[in-house]
Amino acid sequence: MSGSIWGYQPVAGHTAGADLRGFKVEATDGSIGKVDQHVDAVDSSYLVVDTGVWIFGKHVLLPAGTVSAIEQAEKKIYVSLTKDQIKNSPEFDKDKHEHDAVYHEQVGGYYTRHRPV
Repeated sequence: MSGSIWGYQPVAGHTAGADLRGFKVEATDGSIGKVDQHVDAVDSSYLVVDTGVWIFGKHVLLPAGTVSAIEQAEKKIYVSLTKDQIKNSPEFDKDKHEHDAVYHEQVGGYYTRHRPV
């Protein structure tokens, strides 16, 4: 994998402007929840996933670079992370995720260390 953790990989099948809200999200070892929010911005694309009861209603921020495939017909997004990697990610902060550069770097750094080479 190459490129920024905040941009979709060319092989992921992402179409600019596509609405991914409500899509199911699949880790490498099972389902983790549904997309609650999707931001498609240059060098700052990400998904906010509602994990439901899986981790007690926690929301997680997944940079676009963690997406390995998008199946439009199935309404599923596959990420190249395990459930534990996602569960152990920095806590989602709805107040910081859009405006705090330090938080953005913290989340990006975590996922950069955990994505496949």
